[in-house]
Amino acid sequence: MRDAVIVEAVRTPIGKGKPNGSLAHVHPVELLAHTLRSLVERSGVDPALIDDVIGGTVDQVGEQAMNTTRYAALSAGFPETVPATTVDRQCGSSQQAVHFAAQGVLSGAYDLVVACGVESMSRVPMWSNVPPGKDPFGPGIAARYPDGLVPQGVSAELIAAKWSLTREEMDAFAVSSHQRAAAAWEKGLFDAEVAPLGGVSRDECVRPGSTPEILAGLKPAYHDPVFAERFPQIEWNVTAGNASPINDGASAVLITSSETAARLGLRPLARLHSFAVTGSDPVLMLTGVIPATEKVLRRANLSIDDIDLFEVNEAFAAVVLAWRQETGADLSRVNVHGGAIALGHPLGASGTRLTTTLVHAMRERGARYALQTMCEAGGLANAMVLEAV
Repeated sequence: MRDAVIVEAVRTPIGKGKPNGSLAHVHPVELLAHTLRSLVERSGVDPALIDDVIGGTVDQVGEQAMNTTRYAALSAGFPETVPATTVDRQCGSSQQAVHFAAQGVLSGAYDLVVACGVESMSRVPMWSNVPPGKDPFGPGIAARYPDGLVPQGVSAELIAAKWSLTREEMDAFAVSSHQRAAAAWEKGLFDAEVAPLGGVSRDECVRPGSTPEILAGLKPAYHDPVFAERFPQIEWNVTAGNASPINDGASAVLITSSETAARLGLRPLARLHSFAVTGSDPVLMLTGVIPATEKVLRRANLSIDDIDLFEVNEAFAAVVLAWRQETGADLSRVNVHGGAIALGHPLGASGTRLTTTLVHAMRERGARYALQTMCEAGGLANAMVLEAV
């Protein structure tokens, strides 16, 4: 029976998604091209052997329109015969690309495939793909949810209220993310996964000096009197400090079968063991990681205690802490090199960024099983289990 393994994984440093960010001068096609070029250089594979390049991008408009992944592959120097496509499952877009790529290998449709993602939030701001005055949801959604959907920040506040998460708990989690990320950089644990670009070699948003006292001084980021009246249970504790920042970055992984890896002389980093994707309440929106985790563990025939390492995307501290309450996972095994609150969250790139960090952490720590899951706009979540080889 065929399997699917990751044989190389690489990412850019992550810059602030603002005009003065360290990567703001780089066109998103070039951000992704850099990771694709680095991926084949590090692996030594002939890019002509790649069957497909599947990339994730969220705001597919402007400089990220017209199938960004195709032009990134061409810019990277891949032969014109190598195809590419761009997918959108919101924040989980490039994790979905991993699922599609691995499923293609398992089915025999692919022998060698790239899953990747990019987002330049400095050059293509969030919601750029929705012109002012336009409704992306339509009348059927308005009828089904007559009180209206809510922004993600309000969803995070609803999660904090439902799971009784305090400001102090969320701020402490955010500080830990920065501390872990800073420690990982100081120990050189990101060196194997990061491909420096244009003189930028480190993630720009990591704050080693972050403390609970500093974060306690930040104001609520999403307070709105209309939503405050609609949801009186909200205490408005989500801030810029316990949520992920806006970022630029790209990432990519190379996936093949063990048989092809052996034939090409490639060393597998991890086996893609099991996959799940699920929908959840689009108002709470970000809780899908809980049923997605349950679903993928059931498919893998594993328990939460069998998992040595977790990557749970830190869109908001509230998401990870609610997930932890429901799953009982050991937080000391979660995002061990820091998460998106510290490292950043370049939307379309985050899925394969998490995978890249996870496979390198698995090797560094000798982990047998690892689990990755991401919450996604609209009430969606992906989850997958990786296994050491």
